[in-house]
Amino acid sequence: MLLQALGNPHQNLKAVHIAGTNGKGSTALIIAGVLTAAGYRTGRYSSPHVHSYCERFEIDDRAISPGQLHVYLEKVLKAARSLNSGDFPSEFEILTAIAFLFFQEEGVDIAILETGMGGSYDATTAASPCLCVITGVDYDHTAYLGDSLPQIAANKAGIIKPGIPVVVGPMDEAARRVIEAWAGVMHSPVVPYSQAAVTPGERKDLSGQLINIEVGTHSIQAIWFSLPGLFQLRNLACAMTALSELEKMSFIITDEYIKSALGKLHTKGRLEMLSQDPLIICDVAHNRQAAQALKTALSELLPGREGVLLVGMVDDKDARGVLQILGPGCRYCVVTRPAGHRSRHWQRCAEVWQELFPDIPCRLEEDIETAVDLSRLLLSDQSYLLVTGSFYVIDKARQYMVGKPE
Repeated sequence: MLLQALGNPHQNLKAVHIAGTNGKGSTALIIAGVLTAAGYRTGRYSSPHVHSYCERFEIDDRAISPGQLHVYLEKVLKAARSLNSGDFPSEFEILTAIAFLFFQEEGVDIAILETGMGGSYDATTAASPCLCVITGVDYDHTAYLGDSLPQIAANKAGIIKPGIPVVVGPMDEAARRVIEAWAGVMHSPVVPYSQAAVTPGERKDLSGQLINIEVGTHSIQAIWFSLPGLFQLRNLACAMTALSELEKMSFIITDEYIKSALGKLHTKGRLEMLSQDPLIICDVAHNRQAAQALKTALSELLPGREGVLLVGMVDDKDARGVLQILGPGCRYCVVTRPAGHRSRHWQRCAEVWQELFPDIPCRLEEDIETAVDLSRLLLSDQSYLLVTGSFYVIDKARQYMVGKPE
C-alpha cells in the first residue's frame, strides 16, 4: 500500500535482486561497479550501513546526500501517514520505498537490490527483477528464518519470480535442492555460479589480489582485484556469472569495463585495513560462515602472525561459533559492548572465550574507544589487531581510528 501511495515507483524499475546469508554485499558491489564502468546509470541499495544511512542508497558509486535523503524521507513518511491501514510501515519498508522512489526519479538504467534479511517477507521482494541471485545459505537470523538450512533456503528462495533466471552460489546440497525445487515451481531457469570463472594469480595482500577470469566471452589474465581474501573470489565468480546473464539481456560489458571496475572497488568493514603500523584490520563477521572466511583469509595473508582480538556481538548472534573459529592464533581477547538494546548480555562473549580458551587472557571493556586503546597496548611488533563481531562495534571503532566520514 505504501508503494501504491507513492505511485508504484518499483514497477518499471529494471533490477537485479540479491539474497544470501553472506556475500551479497560484495556481489552487489561488484555487479554495480562493472555496470557503472560500462556506462549504465546504476543504483545500488544495500544494508546495513557502517556509519550513515546515506551509504545504503548509491547511484554510480556515489551515495545520496543527507539533504536528498531528507527530502525522500519526508515524501515517503507523508505517503505512509496517508494510509488508512492500522500498521505503520517498518523502518526497512520505509528505507526500501525511498530506494525505489530515488532510483525511479533519478532515472537509473538498472538497480542492484540487496535483501535486508531472508527473502520471502523482505520488503525488497516488491521489485520485479530481470535477474535474481542467491549467493549462499548458512545459519543466521535463525529466530526469523528457521533453524535448518532447508528452512533458511526456502525463505531466501522467496525472491525468485516466475520465469526469471536465478544465479545460485556455493551452498550446502540440501539448501540447493530447496532453491532448485522452488525455481522449478516458478519455471525459473537455475544458473549455477561458475566456480571456475575466477582463479587466483601470483600476488595477494591486504590491498587486493591478482586474478584470472574465464567466463562467457571473457578471458582476462592477471588483472588486479582490489578486494582481498579468497572468499571474495567466490563472490566475484557469482557476480561474473550474473553479469554474463545480463549480457544475454543486451547489456554490453567488455573486458576493459571489467578491468576498470575490479581495480577500484572498496567495501567498508570487510577485511579492511585501517592502519599499517600497527596493523589494524576490521571485519563485520558475525556468523560462522563469515568467521571462517575471515580466518582463512588472515591465515593466507598473514601466515604465522598472532592476533589481538577486539570483539563485540549482539545477543542473538552465535558467539560460540564465531569465537571457536577466530580464537586459535590469538594472544589476547578484549570484549566490548556493541551499541544498542540488543547487547544487554555483551559479557557472554568473555564467558564463552574463557570456556573455549582458558589459557588465553581476556579482558572486558564496555566502552568501545577505551577498548580500542587497550587493544593497541596489547600488540607486539609482529601481532595485529582484529576488530570484529558487529556493525555497531565496527562503526564506533572505525570512526575513532580513522575519523567520521563526511
